[in-house]
Amino acid sequence: MDLKALVQRFDGRARLLVHALHSGAAGVSNAQTVFNKQRRSDPDYTLTLETLCQREASVYEHALVLKPLVCLFSEGFKRNLLCFLHLIHPGLPKDRVLYLLQCLTQDDVENQWTCALIKQLQRDIEGTRKGSLLTSNCTGKLKCLCERFRNANAKGRWASCFEGLGAEGKETKVPVYSQKKRKSDNMDHDGDAQEDHQSKRVKMDFCPGEEERLTEEEEPKMRTSQLDQSAASVSQARSDALGSSKNLPDHMKAAVPVIKELLDTESAWDESSGSALKVFHECDPNEVEVLCSMLCLSEASDQSLPQFCSWLLELSPDLSHSTACAVITHLLLPKILSLAEPASRCLVTAVISLCSRYPRPTCQALIEPVLQKGQTGSAQAELLCNLVVNCLEPHHRLLVFRNVLAILGVSWDEGVLSVIHALLDSKLERSEKDFSLFTDQLCSQSPHFSKSMKFAKMLLSVLTKYQSHVNPARHHTLSSCLSFNETFLKKSLQAALKRISL
Repeated sequence: MDLKALVQRFDGRARLLVHALHSGAAGVSNAQTVFNKQRRSDPDYTLTLETLCQREASVYEHALVLKPLVCLFSEGFKRNLLCFLHLIHPGLPKDRVLYLLQCLTQDDVENQWTCALIKQLQRDIEGTRKGSLLTSNCTGKLKCLCERFRNANAKGRWASCFEGLGAEGKETKVPVYSQKKRKSDNMDHDGDAQEDHQSKRVKMDFCPGEEERLTEEEEPKMRTSQLDQSAASVSQARSDALGSSKNLPDHMKAAVPVIKELLDTESAWDESSGSALKVFHECDPNEVEVLCSMLCLSEASDQSLPQFCSWLLELSPDLSHSTACAVITHLLLPKILSLAEPASRCLVTAVISLCSRYPRPTCQALIEPVLQKGQTGSAQAELLCNLVVNCLEPHHRLLVFRNVLAILGVSWDEGVLSVIHALLDSKLERSEKDFSLFTDQLCSQSPHFSKSMKFAKMLLSVLTKYQSHVNPARHHTLSSCLSFNETFLKKSLQAALKRISL
């Protein structure tokens, strides 16, 4: 049955969603846009799944059989549909979604990714973590790989682990990647780094459809292998820096051990020591990257940061935008991304001092990358809120806000909500376009935060502090957001929305 005949089974609004889900890789985002517009025009509109579950006659192996309508669609449509349901299922009846998943499992699902999506959605709806997302075939291959990774001294290193492992058990030859050999004083070190890099590329090409979550027994083993990969990446980066250092002028090379010793020993800096930092004024964008890598700024202790930043701020004239971005990226970003507890006083002092002098580079090289990770923990959120409230001018806060709106491919988390709330409390002077984009984002994110108090408080700030921005279209959008809310603030939110005069 062709697509045109399948689409005729649906009503007008549902047809738009079906066509959107059939639009390839962009199907999920297109369907979400269509669904949000339908909800804005009719806040009570909900997705009907009964049509997808209806039985349809089809020919299978020269026989006429009855199958659910959803099973007659392409694999790409099924994957997009499952991803779309994963986003909006909190606002749909659980029994209907589970029945649809049951209909999908009646089909002979050969695609392992589709099987994993079905199992994951069942887990999320039922609130359980029973069983594994992996098929028995995938589990067997991963166990085999874990056993091979145990022998770290095996000849050929990791590349040999993938020899003989191919589709349907056939032997596959490991591809050889030719790389331009870098000039370095330590040839053996370069060889090891290149070999690690090659084996990682082979690993990326192997079984792309089977990148699944491991079972509890296999997670520690794979975590060890990931640490080995990370160490190899660091080794490769240092090797690259050493190779590129030959292009640095002699006086820059001479400044590296002076600055590094002061960072490592945490000794007192005097004027002669601080003068070594003047090399940052003489670097072009490529040279400053090499210089920061050679200094290993990310490995500097928190105790050495305030004095180092203090001497950086003493430099005159100020650092260029690109140099300031490079220093902030190497010096502060890795430390903040790795925070598992509140930042130390020394780290906070260093961040605030650089942000106060270089606010735009801080927004670009620190705040934006942390938010884009999509895993902003409480420690990161606390530090970013501190910067937003105490260090940034209104136009820089607006820049951060627009960066948050631009992160379309990453779901918000509780940390991002804290940053947005801090921005809203600062009374942003937003344009109508900014507010329209923001309400669209609220509508798309609201199913994920139906029970989140932070999200509810943020909505309340929008409804009480930005009433003048709410027009009839945005009123419908905000009403749609409230329909997902399940906190005790829902009545207060509905009352605040009713008080807005249109």
